[in-house]
Amino acid sequence: MGGRHLKSFLSVYGHVTVDQIISIDQFLPPGITADALSKKTTLGGTGPNIAVAAARLGCPTALCAYVGPDFPGKYLEFIEGSGVIMDDFIVLEGEETSTCVIVNDRDLNTRVFFYQGPQGHADSLDVRLTSMARSSDFVHFCTGQASHYISLMEEFRGGPRMALDPAQEVHRVWNADLIQRALPMADALFCNELEAETLCRYLGLNDVLDADVGMVVNTVGAEGSRARFGDEKMDIPVIPGGEPVDVTGAGDTYRAGFYAARYRGYDIPESLVVAPAVSSFVVEKVGALTNIPTWEQALERAEPFFADIG
Repeated sequence: MGGRHLKSFLSVYGHVTVDQIISIDQFLPPGITADALSKKTTLGGTGPNIAVAAARLGCPTALCAYVGPDFPGKYLEFIEGSGVIMDDFIVLEGEETSTCVIVNDRDLNTRVFFYQGPQGHADSLDVRLTSMARSSDFVHFCTGQASHYISLMEEFRGGPRMALDPAQEVHRVWNADLIQRALPMADALFCNELEAETLCRYLGLNDVLDADVGMVVNTVGAEGSRARFGDEKMDIPVIPGGEPVDVTGAGDTYRAGFYAARYRGYDIPESLVVAPAVSSFVVEKVGALTNIPTWEQALERAEPFFADIG
């Protein structure tokens, strides 16, 4: 897409997904059709969740991703309208966009079916998305083909600061060998509690904060988050807001808040407080991108906690 040729502070690599959320009464045996009680289609994926939130918070952000011509125009307009830089957002003929089908029964048992789309086989594509990342200050690698991201990290080495954030794909797309190849090139590692367990198994660690990388950020849900940068460790509290109703996208928007604060000159400890302040707004409404705060709103909620980090 693109054409604006703006410089991004942050470039985000990750799936851009069409999510289909289906509710049924109960899961039935194979071969028996279950009627859907409801169906909702939304924009999803780690890529737009982080990029849109960061851009709305005022951080110049590029989304580096592939979709197919089936990608809905209204979602494209939404991403562009949020201020995301689209120079490395590519529509590929002959490809179909990544799709996630989420089926919930009345007891909230869930089955998820995920189609990777072109982001999952990027090594085989003729188009390589590098123009924005080369000149960015930070590059954030989320979900997608692990070997492709490793090759990009090798290409960018010595340039932008790079964060590895394989999210839920650490359990099934990545393995110990791939993580051990990627981590020495990364400046930061992001993970949640379950992902930390898998990373520790891959790396032979008891605590993910001991990973051999400059900064590790480990979110732990209702307990807040914890981090290490250099030799300093930090416990980050949950920032209180309204009543939580949906945690979808909370981790992604946490990352967006961190980068938005870094862009505005805040140091790492302060940025790690702004991060959960942003996600505290997001969980107040259903959907990852329905309640992104303004920068001023996020800062107002974060500032009372700056004194606690000394």
